[in-house]
Amino acid sequence: MGREADIETRPTIPRWIDQPLFTDVAELLDGADAYPSLDELNRRLSHAPGANELRFAAQTTELQADGLHYEERIARHGVISTREGNPHDLFNALVWLRHAPMKRAMNARQVADIARVGRKQRTRGQCALTHFDEAGAIVWIASRELLAAWDAHDWKRLFGAHRGDWGKRIAITVIGHALYEYALMHGTMPVAKALAVEVDASAIALRCENASTISVWPEAEQFLAAEIVAGRVLADPQELRPLPLAGIPCWHAGAQPDDFFETSPCFRPLRAGRRYPSPTVLEPRLDRKAEATGA
Repeated sequence: MGREADIETRPTIPRWIDQPLFTDVAELLDGADAYPSLDELNRRLSHAPGANELRFAAQTTELQADGLHYEERIARHGVISTREGNPHDLFNALVWLRHAPMKRAMNARQVADIARVGRKQRTRGQCALTHFDEAGAIVWIASRELLAAWDAHDWKRLFGAHRGDWGKRIAITVIGHALYEYALMHGTMPVAKALAVEVDASAIALRCENASTISVWPEAEQFLAAEIVAGRVLADPQELRPLPLAGIPCWHAGAQPDDFFETSPCFRPLRAGRRYPSPTVLEPRLDRKAEATGA
């Protein structure tokens, strides 16, 4: 009786899950009709790569009485404070299940900076980490032509003229849990804050799913996690490029008018004087490993 009652009180999952953005989290939810309980999330977390000694715990007054910052609690005790039935925290939990090494790397940097400057100040690195944690995506890119279009905010060229390159020479891995929440609450695709990573086209083709998405790339993400911990990646918010998710082929619901990329508010022009840094280059051995294993 208790189990049935618990299921009935948990929020139900609407059919927004059918949109392409939600493909990865839909797979993790495995057809469930209600938000998973913390017990279920912890059961899955116990099997997630890189998530050893971590657990989700209900965000209660008693939990917060330890006086620790959210990030400090994770680093010291492996406890991820989670509001039950809250979509923002559910998506955060699901990203932990899929990308624990990346999340742990961001946590390690946050805690190191808290120790250095205190809780009342924020470094440029902390701002970059927060932007990426909340709204981040990794864009794997194997074309200087595509990168040039992106850097120029030439959205019609990036998403229109090069539509056929998505899944072949460019792909995305969604990291930011707030991207899911925004799409859920507003019914439109948000703008991601993306980390550009230069890779070989053959590696993208081997791993790409649903024409544009790489759900998880463990070896590459371990490499990026090490770069984050070392402070070579996500040291400044200016590293992150905006990527309007509505432009990705098949991600925008409904018809696209001829002036879609010129008039839709998410496709903003490049700000005068804005320059982006070179992409992070994935170690060649990781590309070769993908080719050799077909993974």
